[in-house]
Amino acid sequence: MAKEYSFYPGCSSQKGASSSNQLRSTKTICEVLDIKLNEIPDWNCCSASIGYAGGGQLPRLTLSARNLALSEKHHPNQDVVATCAACWLATREANERLLHDKQIMTDANTALKEGNLTFKGEKKVRHFVEVLIEDIGFEEMKKHVVKPLEGIKIAGYVGCQTNRPFGINGESFENPMYLDKMIETMGAEPVENYDKKVSCCGGALMFSEPEKSQALVKDILEAALDGGADMIVTPCPVCQMNTEVYQEQINKKYGTNFNIPSVYYSTLMSVAYGKSAKEAALDGQMIRAKKLEDIAGK
Repeated sequence: MAKEYSFYPGCSSQKGASSSNQLRSTKTICEVLDIKLNEIPDWNCCSASIGYAGGGQLPRLTLSARNLALSEKHHPNQDVVATCAACWLATREANERLLHDKQIMTDANTALKEGNLTFKGEKKVRHFVEVLIEDIGFEEMKKHVVKPLEGIKIAGYVGCQTNRPFGINGESFENPMYLDKMIETMGAEPVENYDKKVSCCGGALMFSEPEKSQALVKDILEAALDGGADMIVTPCPVCQMNTEVYQEQINKKYGTNFNIPSVYYSTLMSVAYGKSAKEAALDGQMIRAKKLEDIAGK
């Protein structure tokens, strides 16, 4: 029987958006692992980025509270799950802030009442990797590997938002190991002692102050290559975008020669589970992950 979750996809996963390939590959591994993601009807932006720029705390938290209230209305017995690190962080923050501050909860529900909604905070907000780790488990994930990713060395770049302030349950904030374990479970080799594993890529700073963000990304890429990585894998759409899309600009600025693929963990899993390059969304890469393409084509 499928494990069912109330799914918040977030803006960047929509068709043609920056992380649509993450959602495509996630859907393929859900088919293999018998997971059903039930999309929240009429969901809205969680305000993960722009919400901090102005407008105040209450509007930002209420945007996520609306998604949670819709989830409670349409999928009352299901935890809310997000694949995007920023969406998960914003939604989980809203859930916890409202539950621990009666005034904010009252104010948010006053706003939600205009749309005939009420936030109760009855279910957990979880990242999809938590579902994989806690509800599926590494042993079960490994059982479905039909094309082990042998001969590939991968830097597991966790980034900020799945690590701070909440983190993944049971993991170290300084050196979380779940991504390394996923890499090993799929048959590849993780880079040991990857010292930029939880470093910030600059996030949305790449748009407003690109020089600062590009300097951060340069160090992340260099550390991966110093560890012998063939590619980078991450759970975060912004991390994936920043470490892939801006390599050419970084090369021009610093005289470097980066050309390292950066992919989602869901892409790795899709290939290891025997899916085609298209099903794994490898056609969405700007820097081709040729070693994964070769395995997918076998």
